[in-house]
Amino acid sequence: MLSFDALLKKESSVAVVGLGYVGLPLAVALSRRFAVIGFDVNSARVAALRGGHDATREVDDAELGRCTAVFTDDPESLRQAGVIIVAVPTPVDDHRRPDLSPVEAASRTVGRHMARGCVVCYESTVYPGVTEEVCLPILERESGLRHGEGFTLGYSPERINPGDKVHRLESIRKIVSGSDEATADLLEQVYGSVVTAGIHRASSIKVAEAAKVIENTQRDINIALMNELAIIFSKLHIDTLEVLEAAGSKWNFLPFRPGLVGGHCIGVDPYYLTYKAEEIGCHPEVILSGRRINDGMGKFVAETCVKRLIESDRRVKGARVGILGFTFKENVPDIRNTRVVDIIAELKEYGVTPLVHDPEADPAEALQEYGQELLPLEALSGLDALILAVAHESFRCLDKNAIAAMFGDGRVSLMDIKGFWDKQALRAAGFDLWRL
Repeated sequence: MLSFDALLKKESSVAVVGLGYVGLPLAVALSRRFAVIGFDVNSARVAALRGGHDATREVDDAELGRCTAVFTDDPESLRQAGVIIVAVPTPVDDHRRPDLSPVEAASRTVGRHMARGCVVCYESTVYPGVTEEVCLPILERESGLRHGEGFTLGYSPERINPGDKVHRLESIRKIVSGSDEATADLLEQVYGSVVTAGIHRASSIKVAEAAKVIENTQRDINIALMNELAIIFSKLHIDTLEVLEAAGSKWNFLPFRPGLVGGHCIGVDPYYLTYKAEEIGCHPEVILSGRRINDGMGKFVAETCVKRLIESDRRVKGARVGILGFTFKENVPDIRNTRVVDIIAELKEYGVTPLVHDPEADPAEALQEYGQELLPLEALSGLDALILAVAHESFRCLDKNAIAAMFGDGRVSLMDIKGFWDKQALRAAGFDLWRL
């Protein structure tokens, strides 16, 4: 079997398949110790990385310029690798069922080009059993090698938090697992050479898969509770954030907050677990209940906006409602599974005209993926209401004068989903402010 020493001496390479939010930071970190091949099927993405720019902004241009990894879209390069790490997306389809096509396609590519004795490790979020029951047979079929003889398997779930400059790959404890002890030993050494926070060694691949899928499921359920409380408190005319601030004065109160739950992790991972649970005859009531609440928050926000328009004697049909933010979370350009689209769709059902501005998102991508036009800030004028949907730091420049200028008649109606603005200051300015 491949030795760790051979990797350190760069007699063999480490390959990372998939150079997105997860794979690129990993490839860059590993390249500080090993010879690294960064592979992606997206030729434009590879060209941009070769040119020294990461559109996801997870790796800054200076760091990317120092990186020694070789970025390529040629799968033949994988034959040089003794360890191949697969870090491709695992989304859900339109029916909220796991879409394993990216990880299956990656497995086919790896299987066709991996060398004998290779260790293949997956980082993609999956339900327990996918690595060994779905990916392993593909690798065997495409490579002609037998697992345990020609190659071995590992699983080390990703824990990247997009846009987070504090909790990085190196500072988050890493779970590793292997199909045998020697494989787990090697992966512990490889990851341990770049992750300073330490390694947790899981007893099996399935345990590691399950650990990953419940991390975001737990967060999803806790946020769902906050969202349900926000709906209740809204009807009671109580400020939810003030309630949470008061409750948070107790040492063991968990600091979750309400909001839209999108993205490619929290809004997706629970469906992987519930799919597997139902396959074995279990109906996960709490998890699915949380998903229903969180998936319905865009509709709740839009309906609340319509009610506020009516209460303030404004028109509904033809109303102009500005929306600040389109990405799935603050300070990132990622629009995958953004739930802002739910607000937009529901407002359109009432004949409202949504005007969306987001300086972080790529307008061409938003148009291609969702058919949504992103407008310049100056286009948000003559508004009847303004919704802050995503708390980008770039919106800090919008003071009370800039906000007031967006409204034509001096009556300012704001909806702050993220608790972003200073409540007292805006109300002192005479603004009508609602917070989730």
